[in-house]
Parts: sequence; C-alpha cells; structure tokens
Amino acid sequence: MLPSKKVKRYEISEELSDKKRSELGEAFAKVHRQLQETDKSMLVIVDGWESSGKGFLLKDLTRELDPKYFEVEVFEESGVDDSKFPYLRRFFRRAPRKGQIMFFDRSFYYDLFHSLDLSGKRLEHIINDISFVERALHDDDTLIVKFFIHQSKSEMANRIASLEQDDYRDVLLDDSDYDQLKHYKDYFKHFSEILNRTNFAHSPWHILYTDGKKDQSRLALATCIDELEKWLAADLERPLPQLEDLSKQTPPLSTLDLSLTISESDYHDIKDALQEEAADLLYQAYREDKGVIIAYEGTDAAGKGGNIERLTRLMDPRGYDVATVAAPNEEEDSHHYLWRFYRDFPSQGRMTIFDRSWYGRVLVEAIEGFTPDYRTQEAYAEINQMEHNLTHQGYLVLKYLIIIDEDEQYDRFMGREKNPDKQYKITDEDWRNREKFSDYVEAMNEMFLRTSTDHAPWLLVPGNDKRYARIMVLKDFIKRMRDFLAEEE
Repeated sequence: MLPSKKVKRYEISEELSDKKRSELGEAFAKVHRQLQETDKSMLVIVDGWESSGKGFLLKDLTRELDPKYFEVEVFEESGVDDSKFPYLRRFFRRAPRKGQIMFFDRSFYYDLFHSLDLSGKRLEHIINDISFVERALHDDDTLIVKFFIHQSKSEMANRIASLEQDDYRDVLLDDSDYDQLKHYKDYFKHFSEILNRTNFAHSPWHILYTDGKKDQSRLALATCIDELEKWLAADLERPLPQLEDLSKQTPPLSTLDLSLTISESDYHDIKDALQEEAADLLYQAYREDKGVIIAYEGTDAAGKGGNIERLTRLMDPRGYDVATVAAPNEEEDSHHYLWRFYRDFPSQGRMTIFDRSWYGRVLVEAIEGFTPDYRTQEAYAEINQMEHNLTHQGYLVLKYLIIIDEDEQYDRFMGREKNPDKQYKITDEDWRNREKFSDYVEAMNEMFLRTSTDHAPWLLVPGNDKRYARIMVLKDFIKRMRDFLAEEE
C-alpha cells in the first residue's frame, strides 16, 4: 500500500492547491456543525512515520472547529496501567459521542506499528481486536477516517536534522525517530503489511504523500469534508444480518428442571465451606494478576442480587466490584452501547460482577423496541467477539442465567409488595414486564444459543429454589476458577 521510492509524491489538483487551508477548515467546520445535529459521529486517526508532521496536520484539521464538539487524544506506547486492563478499553473509552468528532494522534495502531517483532498469532490477535472495534464503531454510525503520513528516507533524515537544530522543537525527537530512520527498510515493509491487513472496507487508509505539509493538510481536509458529507447524506440503516436458523434447536430454557431443590440443613452444611474456597480462589487470582468478569442475567425476581451476595460473602471487598446495570444515562446513551461496560471492566487481579449486563442489548432493548432490529441482530457477533477478546487477553468470563417460572415470579412480586423492607425492589415497570414474560423467555433462548461459546459459555441456573441456585453458582465458580488458575500463560 505504501508507494515505493520510485513513485513520485501524489499531486493534488490545481483547484485544491489554490485553496487556503483556512478556507478548507471553515468548510470542514460547517459540515461539523451539521454533524452536531445528528446521532452520527466521526473518528479521525492520524498516524505515520515519526517526524512526518502529525502535529502540523492535527492543528490544521482542528483549527476552525468548535472546540466544544471535538477532542484530541494522544496515544503512545501502552503503559503499565493500560496493560492491566483489556487492550481495547482505553480506545473504546475515548470513542466519540454522538454529534462529536474525535481525533486520535496515533491510536490502537501505535503498538502495532512500532513493534517490528510482532508476528504470528499475536499479530493476528491484535489485528482482530482492531477490526472488531472499528467495525463496532462503524456499525454504530461512527465515520472512521484513517490517515497515514508517508515520507521517504531522505525526507525523514532532513526533518530530523531540522528538528535537531530547533531549540524549541528538538524535544519532539526520541529514540523511535532514530530507530525508524536507521531501519527504514524494515519499517517500510512492516508498515506496508499492517496497512494492507487493516485497510478495511468500512475504514480504509488514506495515504498522505505530497509535496510539503500544507498540501498534505489540504488533501486531508478535503478528504474529511468529502467523507463526512457523504456520511451525513447516507441512510445507514442496513438489512438484517443472516444468522443461523435456530428453529430446529431445542429451546434451552425448556430443558431446565425448575423443581430442583436443596434442603435448608444441607444448604447450611456446605455453604460456608464453598464461600471460603471461593474467597481463597479470588485472592489467588489477585496474587497471580488474573482478572475475572461475571455477568448475571435472568428472569425478573430470579434472585440475582441474593446470589451475588452469597457468592461474595467471605471475599475481600477490596478485590471485587459489583456493577448494577440500569437504563443508560444521557452520557452513556451518547456512546456505543459497549462503552459503559469497557469503562467498568476490571484490571488484572480484580473481579467485576455485572448485575445485568451488555446482554440488555438483545433482551430489554430488543423487546421494548429501543434499538433497531438490525442493530440487535448485529449485537450477537459484537458480544461474542468482545468476550473472545477478553478471554484471549487472560480474563475469565462467567455468565449465569437464572430462571424462575411465572408462578414463582408472581409469588415473589407479591412478597415484595407486602414486605415494607422489600417494597423498593418492586415497581410498576416490573409488573409491565411480567406481561411480556413469554417474550423474555424467547429472547433468552435465542441469546443463550447464539452467545454460549467455548470461551464464554452460559450456565443455565434453575432459580425457583434460591438456595439451590446459590449453591450451583458457588460450585461452578469454584470449578471454573480452579481450571482458570491452573492454565498456563
């Protein structure tokens, strides 16, 4: 994808060359104002060789924009703190809000471009991660424009020499500038491979290789204007994705034996020992710097909260967090639906339990019509890929689906209404949702079949007997944690 030294620099049209950069900047600002009135957004990634003028380009791209509606994030090598979290976390958290433009100075490509020794499965995994996040943002109506600034070896040498002579800008040079110049051929080959493999149809690379930084800015500004105008004019609704036909598969919830119980005496005989072992295993995960993510879903009033309390009863509260997921607030709703979950994912050595989770996308949002059908259907693949990325990075992902029947749910609802200490747990919305009990059963069956994977399987938990459900989850947690901690890195 990169032009060889035999290829002349790209010439821009005479019409574009005659335009002032400020004039192009004002035109970009005009389209930006139109973007602010929509639910769409834009991500601009600026990358390239060291000393190639990324800072100059970013200044020209943003100079005329309203600073209230754009941000610039600078990404360099992953730090120690970053390495303790899921790789994509710091990028997802900086994704643009609706109506906003976000500029990435470098990005998730930094580690990829700067590591010549990356190859094989490790390289493949990082590219898959990047493909996932770009596809997810694109499908959530974010326009992604990626620029790579190219330069010849002689031009790079001249720019480094110029910076060395500048008392104010020599600080911009570091070891990576000199390393790329010294090993120019190796980096050229490496960059070409990465650019080719990440030149996705929904987020292609634009190579900037012009005479001078000013023409480089003109070309980038014209590209941003053209791409954003087309994005704003486009109807981004898509047809439903082609998913596997599940009609011949047995609904998983229909196989669940809700009559399973455990006596109160047996429950108390074994509960404490299980809780102690669960606490010890979490401490071991902390010592070994391994992260755990648990998602609870299920029928309303199935006992998820009580189940979480019994699981964590003897655990050190400094080692875990519980994230209670409600309807998204205004800030959360302005981002991709996975944004708030990446925000709350734990660092390695810690555990986060989600009381409700990202599966709300294919449950309540689908049933209540909050999300277009095509986005709901696309969520299955997004969720599976996200969980795959998490497990590949060394996290244990546990998913518990606790189910009760309609009669048991009615009894629990009435019990809450009659008990002053539990009335806060029952709302008019709970009773409204009860009218859609069968819809939720159908949605949970589909969710289970489409997202119970080898790396992140669901455990279907009969919940009519709360004690049975608690013991079942404790035992599964212990078994899965033992296996997880026994795995080689």
